[in-house]
Amino acid sequence: MNFTAQQIAGILEGEIVGNPEVEVSKLSKIEEGTEGSLTFLANPKYNSFIYSTKASITIVNKTFEPENDISTTLIKVEDAYQSFSKLLEYYNQVKLNKQGIEQPSFISESTKLGNDIYIGAFSYIGDNVSLGDNVKVFPNAYIGDNVTIGDNTIVFSGAKIYSESVIGSHCVINSGVIIGADGFGFVPDQKGEYSKMPQIGNVIIEDYVDVGAATTIDRATLGSTIIRRGVKLDNQIQIAHNVEIGKNTVIAAQTGIAGSAKIGENCLIGGQVGIAGHITIGNNVRVQAQSGIGRHVKDNEILQGSPSFTFGDWNKSYVHFKNLPKIVKSINDLEKKVNGNN
Repeated sequence: MNFTAQQIAGILEGEIVGNPEVEVSKLSKIEEGTEGSLTFLANPKYNSFIYSTKASITIVNKTFEPENDISTTLIKVEDAYQSFSKLLEYYNQVKLNKQGIEQPSFISESTKLGNDIYIGAFSYIGDNVSLGDNVKVFPNAYIGDNVTIGDNTIVFSGAKIYSESVIGSHCVINSGVIIGADGFGFVPDQKGEYSKMPQIGNVIIEDYVDVGAATTIDRATLGSTIIRRGVKLDNQIQIAHNVEIGKNTVIAAQTGIAGSAKIGENCLIGGQVGIAGHITIGNNVRVQAQSGIGRHVKDNEILQGSPSFTFGDWNKSYVHFKNLPKIVKSINDLEKKVNGNN
């Protein structure tokens, strides 16, 4: 897709300095710009590149004034970084603006379809499914019986949404995601053999949730596993049965959350964190990467380590961890000296 400087300036409400008809069809870093590419300059330490870049169009702050000749066409905006992000979002919307039903695909006769739907080839839509307006289901996706998906949600290729799941509006379900698989529930008998505990609950995902590729969210044993509004989940996260994650919480890749854990609002959880089951984590909690959380956590705590403790105490203790061999030697030497004097 080609865009002119005039079109881009219209989207961003920017001012053109240069050729309004110049066209771009790709994006680039400013130092790697080529003819036909669009870039941006927001960090002053990259200013020197604007005089050598081959990019056809560069988005800059309104305050920027070139000190030497430039060949790139400028689009001046209030905030170059935010404007470039806005343009990326717009480009993504245009790129994903597919409509219609491709064949072959299976759609149950009892499915309710909203307006401007897109269903890609080889997709399966089960009985009593409800898809809202502008929902996009990309090829090879599976949507089981009695699933509800709200307006403007995107389900990318290869995602699997099991029966009874409820997904809100403006969500993004990336490739390889599995929503609503059985939780890990088994009951031992007197012989030590395990039988499966039926998992008859569901998963509820509220509006504006992003679920990263290959993340799994298990259905509840009873009731619901709940992901609240605005939650952002990275790739390869495991969320077990009956977990609840509060609104606007962000969780990085490879984190595992055990069954019935409750996580509060506006938390930031780093990569490879392990969270034990049946604990409650408060609001505004920060958990550093690779930490292990095995206890209840109050609001506003910052945790690190495994088992985790407060971030400040962890940093103080780490100084001693590094010097532990020296400390042990000093203690041993002191003991020898004391014993020698007795």
